[in-house]
Amino acid sequence: MKLIVGLGNPGKQYEHTRHNMGYDTIDAFAEMMSCDLDRHDFKGTYGVLKNSVAGEPLILLKPETYMNLSGESVRAISDYFKIDVEDIVIVYDDMALPVGDIRLRPGGSSGSHNGIKNIIQHMGTENIKRIRIGIGEPQYSGVDYVLGKPSAEEQEKIDEAIKQVCRALKEYLINGWNQAMNKFN
Repeated sequence: MKLIVGLGNPGKQYEHTRHNMGYDTIDAFAEMMSCDLDRHDFKGTYGVLKNSVAGEPLILLKPETYMNLSGESVRAISDYFKIDVEDIVIVYDDMALPVGDIRLRPGGSSGSHNGIKNIIQHMGTENIKRIRIGIGEPQYSGVDYVLGKPSAEEQEKIDEAIKQVCRALKEYLINGWNQAMNKFN
């Protein structure tokens, strides 16, 4: 069983902000995979696809703990469904990447991202697959920037990045993580 997690913050005021790239990606991937995000438990909203493109169950999760406590939801659902940490992928925004760039990594530090920091803390390892979506460097306060909405030009790049991430996730499910990294990095 695989778990793909998109990070973000719940609530209308955070919809489609830079910090919710993970949520937006999960929504797009759920649509691509015809997976309903219709379950609410484990401190999040999730959907289960019993037979994904790889022939194994897939869970798509949007933690609703707010970004800085995302690990609570990831840990709860992975414990319940007995999902190994090597079968988890986290999708989130990254200010260190130019707007619209994506990077797939097999693990590493949290950088300055508090959502990833909390997931690493709860899972007890930095070896968690991740896909970062670039939102660019802030020109003003980091908090105001990540919680703000992208310009129309930025949104166009981000929409394309989300499509790329969805293709990368599908590649991962079919051919594995290394193949996805080779193709999409």
